[in-house]
Amino acid sequence: MSLAPPGRTGSASAEDAGNAGNAGNAGNAGNAGNAGNATRASATTSTSPTAGGLWRGGRGILPVAFLVVAVAVAGVLLGGSGGPERPLDPADTSLSGGKGLARLLQANGVRVTRVTSAEEASSLAEQAGPEGSTLLVSRTFPLDEDEAELLAAAPSDLLVVGVPEHLDLLAPGVAPVGEARARSREPRCALPAATRAGSAYSGGVTLTLPAGAIGCYPAGGKPTLVSHGVGDRTVTVAGDAQFMTNLRLAEDGNAALATNLAGGRPTLLWLTPPEATPQAGDRKEGFYDLVPPGVKWAVVQVFLAVLLLALWRGRRLGPVVAERLPVVVRAAETVEGRARLYRARRARDRAAAALRAGFTDRVTPRLGLPPGTGPDALVNAIAERTGQAASHVGAALYGPPPVDEAGLVALAEYMDILERQVGKS
Repeated sequence: MSLAPPGRTGSASAEDAGNAGNAGNAGNAGNAGNAGNATRASATTSTSPTAGGLWRGGRGILPVAFLVVAVAVAGVLLGGSGGPERPLDPADTSLSGGKGLARLLQANGVRVTRVTSAEEASSLAEQAGPEGSTLLVSRTFPLDEDEAELLAAAPSDLLVVGVPEHLDLLAPGVAPVGEARARSREPRCALPAATRAGSAYSGGVTLTLPAGAIGCYPAGGKPTLVSHGVGDRTVTVAGDAQFMTNLRLAEDGNAALATNLAGGRPTLLWLTPPEATPQAGDRKEGFYDLVPPGVKWAVVQVFLAVLLLALWRGRRLGPVVAERLPVVVRAAETVEGRARLYRARRARDRAAAALRAGFTDRVTPRLGLPPGTGPDALVNAIAERTGQAASHVGAALYGPPPVDEAGLVALAEYMDILERQVGKS
């Protein structure tokens, strides 16, 4: 049932309904909304953090923290042992070290002995027994002429890598010819150790080929690996030693070639420069000198990651909020918000109930009636005070909800007229 005030005709649009609900009866809807929220307004608002809130606030940091940890661990692992590199040292785990080859030879039953002097190598070669041994000499070991002659007279097979000094004494007839870029090459020879290994990382220096020798892995027509017999010994010279290092060992046939050349005898005497010993007057190492370089780089990376995280999280403007506080909303904003919600959901029954409740709360004291007055007494008092028909007043206050927005606007305007008439009487 739609009610219209005396002399009012026509219909109102949806926009008129919204305006009337928002502006014309702001007080009515505001009071109704405040009355409806009285219980909630008195409730205590919890500001304690919840598990869901903590997760939503911290989940963005987890990928950054994981990246920081991964980079730090990678920096430490790639830094190796943290000490100085010892190229072609069977105990060195750096990229240029030879520990990988030493472990591989030991797994194949070859006894690897690390020696640090030519005298020690010659003595152990004499003691190797009838099966003999292989002596590995690289350019990392600084040889003088006497030491080269001593090693050349040893009964062991000789494997020379990297063309050291006094090569003419160690391998007569073999001499460097020119330079060759180190890369993967095919053996192209009949040497069993090379043909079984296949392609390998070779180059560095090209070598002359003495009579009766076998040349492999050629570069520009000249071999980069030469093997020939000198008396009862086999002397093998490789122009580059990188195929034996930890870095290159797993590539091509490098592991097979290194094992075939160095593991031909039950014992391998690996000649390695002695480690440097501190001299008198040298500076003593402090605490920070004992920290591996990999850890230092990891600390720098962590610092940069934290700095980037601080810049990322600190880009927002405004003060830091220590805790969530209840938000105070003005009554006008509450009225407008509720009116829009009612309109959006076509909740004309709720809107009408809010208007009627607000009207009753304001009019009852003006009529001198006690709170909780029944419908009949209230309708009769309003009709007597305003001169309106009791049936119209009853339909406006307790009738069915409006069926459309025009009816809701008409109801709001009619109750506004009744309230003004009660106030003036």
